Amino acid sequence: MAKEPMLKFIDVARDMPQKRDPDMRRADFDEIYTEYAKAKAAEQASRCSQCGVPYCQSHCPLHNNIPDWLRLTAQGRLQEAYELSQATNTFPEICGRICPQDRLCEGNCVIEQSGHGTVTIGSVEKYITDTAWEKGWVLPISPAVERSESVGIIGAGPGGLAAADVLRRQGVQVTVYDRYDRAGGLLTYGIPGFKLEKDIVMKRIDQLRDGGVEFVLNCNVGEDLSFDAIRGKHDAVLIATGVYESRDLNALGSGSEGVVRAIDYLTASNRKSFGDEVPEFDSGELNAEGKRVVVIGGGDTAMDCVRTAIRQGAESVKCLYRRDRENMPGSLREVTNAEEEGVQFVWLSGPKGFDSNGDEVTAVIVQKMHLGAPDASGRQSPEVIPDADYIEEADLVIKALGFLPEDLPTLWGVPELEVTRWGTVKADFQTHATNLDGVYACGDIQRGASLVVWAIRDGREAAAAMLEYITAATSVAAE
Repeated sequence: MAKEPMLKFIDVARDMPQKRDPDMRRADFDEIYTEYAKAKAAEQASRCSQCGVPYCQSHCPLHNNIPDWLRLTAQGRLQEAYELSQATNTFPEICGRICPQDRLCEGNCVIEQSGHGTVTIGSVEKYITDTAWEKGWVLPISPAVERSESVGIIGAGPGGLAAADVLRRQGVQVTVYDRYDRAGGLLTYGIPGFKLEKDIVMKRIDQLRDGGVEFVLNCNVGEDLSFDAIRGKHDAVLIATGVYESRDLNALGSGSEGVVRAIDYLTASNRKSFGDEVPEFDSGELNAEGKRVVVIGGGDTAMDCVRTAIRQGAESVKCLYRRDRENMPGSLREVTNAEEEGVQFVWLSGPKGFDSNGDEVTAVIVQKMHLGAPDASGRQSPEVIPDADYIEEADLVIKALGFLPEDLPTLWGVPELEVTRWGTVKADFQTHATNLDGVYACGDIQRGASLVVWAIRDGREAAAAMLEYITAATSVAAE
């Protein structure tokens, strides 16, 4: 009988892929982790306890069959592991890189709770899919039967692309409309290359395009093409625009030059990585080189900004967050990476206003805080400490305060489209159907700013509901 390849967590220690030296990382936008070797991936996968109730799977938004593909990896059956991973996740190589595993699957690993250190699920997932691309196991999209029905998807981010993949594999004719010149949404222009290399995203987009998905880029719905025109052209429509309206500050001096939005800053940096002409970067407006940079916020976008500024050659980079390390929303793994690279975190602090020399920002007026009573969510609310303000000199201030939905009913001229009191599109959280017949919504524009993995789940669910809808409509028309 073959020896059991699993349950080795007692004898085998947790071992993440090796990080490149921080000095090397600061000099480029390459990924910071090296790749697992085959033996190391199998070894780390073998630590899985194969528990009866896999909390890693239940806490994954996609409910990926993690224990089984870990077992297959430990057995050296990598192609089967990839196929199992791909069955529930449209983009496993992307999730393996950018999911906050420390808060999801790995954070709920049973052996972590028993003190043995979690299985390195994300790194193994990345290894499996990178190997699949290298070996040619990622097959082209080739529907068994072509269907006449068509679907229009507004937004080429993770939710829209996941839906496009599911629908196209079923033979549906799919057209994706997006405001940018490249598909991918925040995967392309929001997340820096050191977390998600752009060739990884482009390979998936090429797979969709080669599989028959049509992309209509540089298309602003409501300006270049009306929503009604898209709706009239297709049998069903999916709204997957994401949320791009930045939260702002009303503090004194927040309109000064040098106080910029995170989305503008990150987009400029990512465009440069593609070799694009970016006047705002070349002029120094959205370039941190040689500057004292202050980033305001504590989420993953803030982490992307501080680590990008380091790589651009900032003189110093500080991150202001109004709560403490334990209460920040961003990945603690990302905080550690940022600290290693030279970022300084200033906890329990926030901006009161901004000083300027004429029109240009020169400093942030910082107010110190402490944590008071819990708010409605159960988190302790930050409270200002009187007379504890101080001045933090700054040449570039980046606001990473989160995102809000745009006013789609007004922008698109469809006042009948129902939205919630937060401005998100009102849709069923199982079928993703809106109040308009044949119109669906998924991802951040439905649930608010959230994780890529949730957008992928929403896109897959919406695609299944849309497929059911157009199939029923076609059956009725044929009677």
